[in-house]
Amino acid sequence: MAERSTAAVDVADNSGEQPLTAKADQSTADGVAKNPERDTDSDETQGSGGTEGPGRKASPPELHSGHKLARRYRLEECVTRLDGFSSWRAVDEKLRRAVGVHVLPADHARARSVLAAARSSALLGDPRFVQVLDAVEENDLVYVVHEWLPDAVELSALLAGGPLEPHDAYQMVSQVASAMAAAHREGLAHLRLNPNAVLRASTGQWRIRGLAVNAALRGISSETPQRTDTEAIGALLYAALTQRWPYENDAYGLSSLPKDIGLIAPDQVRAGVHRGLSELAMRALANDGATASRHEAPCTTPEELVKAIGEMPRIRPPEPAFTAPPEYQRTTYQQGTYGRQTPLPGATQPIVPPPPPLQSRTGKALKWAVSALLIAALGLGSWQLADALMDRADKSDDTNNTQTQDSGDKSPAKPVSDKPIAIRKARDFDPFSSDGSEKPGDIPKAYDNSPATYWQTDFYLSPKFGNLKSGVGIILDLGKTQHVGKVTVTFVGQTSVELRAAGADASSQPTSFDAYDKVADGSGTTVVLKPGKALQSRYLLVWLTELPADTDGTWRGRVADIKVTS
Repeated sequence: MAERSTAAVDVADNSGEQPLTAKADQSTADGVAKNPERDTDSDETQGSGGTEGPGRKASPPELHSGHKLARRYRLEECVTRLDGFSSWRAVDEKLRRAVGVHVLPADHARARSVLAAARSSALLGDPRFVQVLDAVEENDLVYVVHEWLPDAVELSALLAGGPLEPHDAYQMVSQVASAMAAAHREGLAHLRLNPNAVLRASTGQWRIRGLAVNAALRGISSETPQRTDTEAIGALLYAALTQRWPYENDAYGLSSLPKDIGLIAPDQVRAGVHRGLSELAMRALANDGATASRHEAPCTTPEELVKAIGEMPRIRPPEPAFTAPPEYQRTTYQQGTYGRQTPLPGATQPIVPPPPPLQSRTGKALKWAVSALLIAALGLGSWQLADALMDRADKSDDTNNTQTQDSGDKSPAKPVSDKPIAIRKARDFDPFSSDGSEKPGDIPKAYDNSPATYWQTDFYLSPKFGNLKSGVGIILDLGKTQHVGKVTVTFVGQTSVELRAAGADASSQPTSFDAYDKVADGSGTTVVLKPGKALQSRYLLVWLTELPADTDGTWRGRVADIKVTS
């Protein structure tokens, strides 16, 4: 068996990141699943050219819990402190949400590269990566603010309970490879892709944190970044299939491969491993040509890995387990009457068949007589009912004629006309976000009478807008206050929506969400929203409350057409 190259086995020891105190050490041991956003992974690298860049050691900034950055980000808990920088769990007091913050002195040797990496990562805007929210140099400090995902679980924590099922491993490697291929197309590399950097959200989507930033914080670089990240993805898949780290040292809570046996395929490490996934892991890991993996070509870039995954037969999720219902137990009754013997406690009552039907001539005659009487009774009742209804209709006509004559020229109540009402103009409405807008340039497509065009929302990480807000919508201006009978909204995908309306006396378009009262709601692809009572309004709000899934694992709303009628 061919030995792996030295570059592919370059694994550092665990001494690169020391905990602050014994308490911090305990949180590292116990808090993997509890706090998936921590960045306390040890400084092992997967080789393939990853090297620590030289840099002058700078003293970490004197920060403490309760310290506030930019009068906005309040530091809560330090999760990492090493090599001149620290990482914190913090609270964004402006948007009232948890965030993560990396802080280092402005004169740190890596401060400039960290800022550049954070800003480049933020520009990518791919929801498969934990998003960089802010990157600032202020008061002799450089800090990078990123999303905090309290409901996500690290891959290392998942593997503590055993290897992943084939379908879960397939989904992980597919989503991670696809995300990294998109990042490399934009010139971004990770270089620190390990089981602590890959998270599974509560929705089942896989997220990657630390794109470019984690490597910049530690001064890691590579002359072959695509090969480095591809090998890292192979190592993740290998660990997911075997619960083993495919290198010589233990790392991320995983045992390494046995010494002196080299790199062997996952299906040789553990029985029952999916053969196609085992082959895929080897093609990504042995991407320097040192080891032939069953005569298959190695994958040297995430793009090649995505192509290889696409050529595999799709791995379906396991069938749900079926639990058989409990066996029916016949109830034992106490029968002390009618001359029957009462059974003993615990005895099963024998099944007594019903008496046979009457077969005599008398029985048959009796059945025919009863049937004839029932038919006659039904016929008589039907005739009487019809006669009564006709009399009532005649009386109603006479009453209507009399009322018409008495009323003279008075016209009857005006029926619903179902007449179209023109939408004079519309605007997007996103009152719970920082910028207050949601694709404003496409709003006319929502009411242009063409279902082929649509206005769409931004993408979110759950149907409920990633738990960031209660919804987004479109404000319709009807030009003047008038009677609204119904609003019909056509969506792309199953969407939940509310119809809200401003008061009839509103002289200008309200800008507050509370100024619009809910008058109807519904869900579907074509939703007819009818107010429960007469509605007079000029300003209507079509408010989306739950979004359909998109093809890329996110959720997004699309409004194809809106019609208002009186």
